[in-house]
Amino acid sequence: MQQRDFLMSLLFLCLLYGFGSGTVLAKKMYRWVDDQGNTYFSDQVPPDQTKHRRDLLSRTGRVVESTEKAKTKEQQDFEARLAELRRAEEKLIQRQRTHDRVLLSTYRTKDDLIASVEVKMQSLETQKKALEGDLKRLIQQIEEQQKKAAAFERNGEKVPKELLDHIHSSQQQIQQARLAISDHVTKQSQAKKEYDANIERFLFLTQTYNYGARSKLASIKEANELGLFYCENDRQCNKAWEIARAFVEFYSTTAPDVFNDKLIMNRPPATDTDLSLSLSKIPINENDYQLFLDILCRDSLPGRELCASQRVKDIRSAFRPYVNDALSRAAQ
Repeated sequence: MQQRDFLMSLLFLCLLYGFGSGTVLAKKMYRWVDDQGNTYFSDQVPPDQTKHRRDLLSRTGRVVESTEKAKTKEQQDFEARLAELRRAEEKLIQRQRTHDRVLLSTYRTKDDLIASVEVKMQSLETQKKALEGDLKRLIQQIEEQQKKAAAFERNGEKVPKELLDHIHSSQQQIQQARLAISDHVTKQSQAKKEYDANIERFLFLTQTYNYGARSKLASIKEANELGLFYCENDRQCNKAWEIARAFVEFYSTTAPDVFNDKLIMNRPPATDTDLSLSLSKIPINENDYQLFLDILCRDSLPGRELCASQRVKDIRSAFRPYVNDALSRAAQ
């Protein structure tokens, strides 16, 4: 095949130089390869061949312009989806950037942040106790109402409709109070996760400003646990991105789905044993970036247990050392 293409190219050049009149040289000359691998040269591209990639050649046979192969609907749909993901990723990045800016402008130290978190958690706990107090009062209230109803029944009297209505109302209020407590407990749990994440994020963002070996080691430890790699410059970040791609492909049990300069993502978990890794390039400020490794499991009990397992923690904690070691070897 290569020999045939070479001969076709040689024949084309011979035509140009051996028989090149002014009229011939003035014409456009195209080169394309069909689905069977056959190479063609012509001053016109037949309609049934326009779907192939083609090159416009100069008088000396140099490529001066290329027209890419026509894209299939599947390729167009994929690129549209990719563009949509990129827009979504950009929004996430902007939200992250705003969140980081607020964290760094609101709190000066880790202790300030922790103190603020403790105040907010105490406020939520106070609200929970108030809800529990309301429930206790309602339970006492319905118990008194039920005692009165029982007294009427013991005396062979009909329970007044007003009392029955009060009992029914108390039952509904108790049900609502229990739902309110349940919702508040969920809110507390979510707030605790959010506050813990803010503390971890603040520590990572401020690690370059911490002094002393102990605080620096603690920040590195937290970065390892979170699956974060801080880029020192654009050149290092680009190399780390390619290295991280190999890491994601190695540990993911699902097929690759998206790869661009800000997002590496594998397909969602399909089974309880699947691990789907993704990597995002998130700006810290105008010049600095961090790479964030995320690991997803199937939304099921076994899947959630897998994501909470030591295996997943080990994968996440191995990410930053893996990238550092690969960068060190590349620099040698």
